[in-house]
Amino acid sequence: MRKQHGDVEVFRITGARQGLADDVRGRQRRYVISMSVRTVAVILAAVLWNVERHVAIVALVLGVLLPYISVVIANAGRENAPSLPSTFVPTPVRPMLTKAPEADADRQPDAERASARADQAARDRAADQG
Repeated sequence: MRKQHGDVEVFRITGARQGLADDVRGRQRRYVISMSVRTVAVILAAVLWNVERHVAIVALVLGVLLPYISVVIANAGRENAPSLPSTFVPTPVRPMLTKAPEADADRQPDAERASARADQAARDRAADQG
């Protein structure tokens, strides 16, 4: 974003807010413009009252509503500072531990399988000796 201040070109490199003086100047400019439009609307309503009554009524309504709108716009707060990139690094999400799938009906659990192997080995040794 670039701004012109006289002959010097100024670059905005931070997310800092606009200066207070610039903010007030901008709000004053918006208020003066809207009140100028209101003045033109009231004069137009007076000039067109006997010529084009519908247009005059619309201009009169505009002239009545614009002061309220102008004050609300002029008193609107300062602009929000643009959001800067966050340096926060979220912790990685660890997967939830889940229960191991159930063993199939024809498969035995490890402890039973080891016990069955030991029994079979003992029977095999007894058969070889006998």
